[in-house]
Amino acid sequence: RSALVRSARHAQDIAAFELNQARAALIRSTPQGEEPPAESPPEGNGEPARAPYPEREDSWRFTIPSPINGRVLRVFQESATVVTPGTPLVEIGDPQDLEIEIDVLSRDAVKVAPGAPVILEQWGGDRPLNGEVRLVEPSGFTKISTLGVEEQRVNVIVNLVDPPHEREKLNDGFRVEARIVVAEADDVLKTPTSALFRVGGDWAVFRVEDGVARQQIVKLGLQNGLEAEVVEGLAEGDQVVTHPGDNITDGVRVKPR
Repeated sequence: RSALVRSARHAQDIAAFELNQARAALIRSTPQGEEPPAESPPEGNGEPARAPYPEREDSWRFTIPSPINGRVLRVFQESATVVTPGTPLVEIGDPQDLEIEIDVLSRDAVKVAPGAPVILEQWGGDRPLNGEVRLVEPSGFTKISTLGVEEQRVNVIVNLVDPPHEREKLNDGFRVEARIVVAEADDVLKTPTSALFRVGGDWAVFRVEDGVARQQIVKLGLQNGLEAEVVEGLAEGDQVVTHPGDNITDGVRVKPR
């Protein structure tokens, strides 16, 4: 019997809570399309009767100050309703104070360090923008690629270096293409990665000498997806065969096309 009593009291508390919510909705909301009725005639004490829609009174209007200066980016609650404390109503941000979020493969993220320079392209402006890595997030996430492959990716947060007046049209949620500089060197010899192939555990190229392809072992330094630094094995001005097929072997004659 005590359990039934506790259950009944709990149901009573819930009903009371729901009743209070309904009362709050009635006194703070005006039915859509309905105009508030005219003020009631004075009561016996000579004072006007309380308006049935007190939210029309100035004392029921509240000013909610924004914690920052900025612009409204999104409105989460567009219609009049009763909300619980902590419910987000609008999202406010400063378009002059932007950061860039880049998701990169986890195997590439380990090469990125805070302070690394970033080149931002394809944002719609006349020239690329400059940025600087502020943070490499410590946790990754799974993302499905356009080919349907699961990839582990990590968000890299980038601060914009260029002043706001040079990127006035760039705003919240816009798309950019980014290149993160993980290493750089000056005055180096480089070759297209399309000319490289494996010979055992070494890298090699076909160097062209007097119209003949000669296999040449090379030692590489820094690399990206398009070019590789050649530390040993080639000299400036050497010609190499790009995309060598099975018909290209050491000693075969070749000609440029």
